[in-house]
Amino acid sequence: MSITIEKILAASPATARGQPTQLSTDAKGERIAYASAKSIFVRSIDDPSSCKEYTGHTTQTTVAKFSPSGFYIASGDISGSVRVWDSIEAVNTKGEYPIISGRINDIAWDGDSQRIIAVGDGRERFGHCITADSGNSVGEVSGHSKVINSVAIRQMRPLRAATVSDDMEMCFLHGAPFKFNSKSTGLHKGFVQGTAFSPDGNTLVTVGADKRIQLYDGKTGEPTKAIGEGEHTGSIFAVSWAKDSTKFVTASADQTIKVWDVEAGKVLQTWRFGGDGGVSVPDQQVGVVWPHGRSDGLIISLSLSGDLNYLVEGNPKPIKVVQGHNKSITALGVGSDGKGQTLWTGSFDGRVCSWDVVSGLGTIVDGQSHTNQVTHFASSTGRAYSVGWDDTLRIVDESANTFAGESVKLSTQPKGVASADERVYVATATGIETYVKGQLAGTLDIANAQPTAIAAHGPLVAVGLSNNAVRLYKSDGNKLMQTHEAKNSLTPISALAFSRDGALLAAGNTAGKIYAYKTGTLEIATDRWSAHTGRVTSIAWNEAGTHAVSGALDTNVYVWSLAKPGSRVKALNAHKDGVYGVAWVQGGGRVASAGGDASVKIWGVTGLQ
Repeated sequence: MSITIEKILAASPATARGQPTQLSTDAKGERIAYASAKSIFVRSIDDPSSCKEYTGHTTQTTVAKFSPSGFYIASGDISGSVRVWDSIEAVNTKGEYPIISGRINDIAWDGDSQRIIAVGDGRERFGHCITADSGNSVGEVSGHSKVINSVAIRQMRPLRAATVSDDMEMCFLHGAPFKFNSKSTGLHKGFVQGTAFSPDGNTLVTVGADKRIQLYDGKTGEPTKAIGEGEHTGSIFAVSWAKDSTKFVTASADQTIKVWDVEAGKVLQTWRFGGDGGVSVPDQQVGVVWPHGRSDGLIISLSLSGDLNYLVEGNPKPIKVVQGHNKSITALGVGSDGKGQTLWTGSFDGRVCSWDVVSGLGTIVDGQSHTNQVTHFASSTGRAYSVGWDDTLRIVDESANTFAGESVKLSTQPKGVASADERVYVATATGIETYVKGQLAGTLDIANAQPTAIAAHGPLVAVGLSNNAVRLYKSDGNKLMQTHEAKNSLTPISALAFSRDGALLAAGNTAGKIYAYKTGTLEIATDRWSAHTGRVTSIAWNEAGTHAVSGALDTNVYVWSLAKPGSRVKALNAHKDGVYGVAWVQGGGRVASAGGDASVKIWGVTGLQ
């Protein structure tokens, strides 16, 4: 057996309210790079399911920027470290350089792909200039008294750079080596959030929380004119130039993206997000990039919700919206058709998405979602069921991709959900609640232990308990009657799964060990699946019931053989910060996993025997 990565259904860019998010595209306009969780994702613009993930950072990442050559990416994190690595395979690190003692907010490359300026929030200094290949100092960033939000470098000689800050000022640097030359004060009346040189080097622009767009001479840094007064009604977070230097695009908290004619100082086109004029915080636009090297004039903007919006001039609506999660995925489920073509994911912030495994595209489920962490999924007969820390059971109509009816309020926090024969079983802190058509139909109190996991198949319901036992119940109408109990585990059960035909039951525990039982008697089929070093979070059987896949907090995914219990294959470090869900997809031969890096990954498994 072997397991190899086939596809990464990438996380969305991480965003923060009131803060710009940096996006970057390569020189050909083919790929986009951005930060999410502790990873950097490099994603094809035309085929968003074609993606690479760089996992070299050990703390939350904040920014990633392509070099002008397109071969390298420089990325920063909240610890003040900058890493330079190859953009093609996203594995080979060229160098790691400590820059400041706090968050890196922005990075800029010079036109030769040799020098980098990184800026952010440090204690001793707010930025530094280094060479990309060795990290040697090539100047200093000075003149600011508060955190620097953005930096830009002129792409031709004479070299110039600009930095903008919460101190409401723009500092102009001459290089190389870069050193302070001049400062523009009194123009902006609020935090300055973004800055960019035009590709021809003649013009510099700054934008800020005061809604002001200020232009400067690109060689001298002298202010020339301000444009667009009164156009944006919210903070402007980002700005990006068109390749011909005659236009640029701005992104604002007023939920709009605007394209500007620089010479005339007029708006050429406005896109508004969030519908009919109401205030919608998730639709605030916090990042924008105008990819050069493309003939279609594409602009990509970023909503606070993490959506990437593909915009084309002349088109009043986005031509595509790429959606996903930008918080840890805490639950994964598979569609009820049994073919494994659809996946359901829920994240730490309550967002629920459906994924088409073939196209690799995700869509947010319409309607009122969970307000807190999603913990478990189950599905049957065209419906998906999710439970979360908001103590609710929610029902998704799979064909309409929308939450159906009212959410069901649970008595206590749910530990898991299972579904079979149109009944939904929810494990709570006190027992099991049975629902039929969204209505409570029966309860079973478990006095001597707390349920920790649940699974169902036909009339059978398996429950994992805090006293390390696996208990099997049989449904008699809406009543559950206990039939068997197994007490092989030394620690509490954390995950359960029936095989497709119901003949086998797999139980994983908090120590990382998995037991496979014969369902009829709860007799052990194998107890040799024990390679995980952390809590097992999810188990799934293949269609034939010959192999199982598991994921755990140790970040690893394992595929196990029932016939050869010692024969296993592993995907190490499948997801940073833990694997929270696994499933067989596309009829078997492929495995999906999701986890703490907010991404979904599709793995090819070969040699199943």
